Amino acid sequence: MPPATSSSVLRRPRDEADGPPIQAAAPDDPRTVWRDAFRAVRAETERRAGLLSAEDQVVQSMPDASPTKWHRAHTTWFLEQFLLAPRLASYRVFDERFAYLFNSYYVAAGPRHARPRRGLLTRPDCDDVTAFRAHVDEAVERLLAVAKDADWSEVARILEIGLHHEQQHQELLLTDILHAFAQSPVAPAYDPDWRPPRARPATSAVVDLPSGTHTIGFEGNGYCFDNEGPAHQVYLQPVRIGRGLVTNGQWLEFMADRGYATPSLWLSDGWTTLEAEGWTAPGYWREVDGAWMSFTLGGLRPVDPDAPVAHVSYYEADAFARWAGKHLPTEAEWEVAARANLLEDAFGIVWQWTRSAYAPYPGFRAADGALGEYNGKFMINQMVLRGSSHATPSGHARTSYRNFFYPPARWQFSGLRLSDYPG
Repeated sequence: MPPATSSSVLRRPRDEADGPPIQAAAPDDPRTVWRDAFRAVRAETERRAGLLSAEDQVVQSMPDASPTKWHRAHTTWFLEQFLLAPRLASYRVFDERFAYLFNSYYVAAGPRHARPRRGLLTRPDCDDVTAFRAHVDEAVERLLAVAKDADWSEVARILEIGLHHEQQHQELLLTDILHAFAQSPVAPAYDPDWRPPRARPATSAVVDLPSGTHTIGFEGNGYCFDNEGPAHQVYLQPVRIGRGLVTNGQWLEFMADRGYATPSLWLSDGWTTLEAEGWTAPGYWREVDGAWMSFTLGGLRPVDPDAPVAHVSYYEADAFARWAGKHLPTEAEWEVAARANLLEDAFGIVWQWTRSAYAPYPGFRAADGALGEYNGKFMINQMVLRGSSHATPSGHARTSYRNFFYPPARWQFSGLRLSDYPG
């Protein structure tokens, strides 16, 4: 990891006008609680990036992925743009150029560098980004200490969004570097000591969800993203949903039965994608001396037939379900089953594709301003995944969480479980 100090000309000294050093607060003071949460999230980003060299941090292997350095800077710009600039009167922007370089898709926040060209940003370098993070971290902690009580609820609200936003990028940091490393002929390991999450033994058991009206969506206390609400009622037909995840062993049977060579199993767009991409196995699988290997965060490892399959697209998941004579569950079916604690490995292993299109819930309205662009503008042409993966940071998963990707995407830790309808 680059050092915390830098001789770069981009480095800015602390603005003495910011006021006196922050005074310690009582451990149960909300400001202390938020400060500690802030420190923990920011440290986790640096921990994940800390295994990477400066050269690793600048690479961008495809337009959908971003360099590690960009993730570190973007999450910092987010805090500067939406929390510090409007809320800390004495705050001085670290570098005026960074808003253009590290904005992602917030049109209301101004123009931005093209996403597919983020890997060309060799400057600012990693030391500059480290200095940027230190500058913003100090200012956020100062804001937490000096914010007026009348402003506190809004400061805490924006900070909470910023922390959950950074956790999303912590997951992307791992999936994006895995994709980059997978392009290398030397198969580098992100972490040679990495071990896959321990899933429960494979099971063919199913659970019955009775027909009727159920409530889905976030309700109650705690945090959620805007796309998780409003909570609303849905009507479910009787359905059986698999308790366990589909495994590599089951996927090998699909492959042996020419699943990747049978057009009738595939959606038209899926078959077109399969032919264009030359898919014959899940993402990161490769055949070595007659044995299937998978490229993982720990490098190239033998495919474990008992482990849940990962790195499959929606198109592949749908084709597998068709081959198995079953379906993918809807996101409502998944959530009702998860709320009832009926699913094994719902969280922490792989995200699970559903057959639900990513669309707004009844009554959804995006917030005003740039933060209103967070989720609502993407509610088209994508499919919902539920649960979480082993790359998801601790505390970031929820039963109502709605992840979403385009149907061909498979660089995420995405898998599936099956459902079926009786009768």
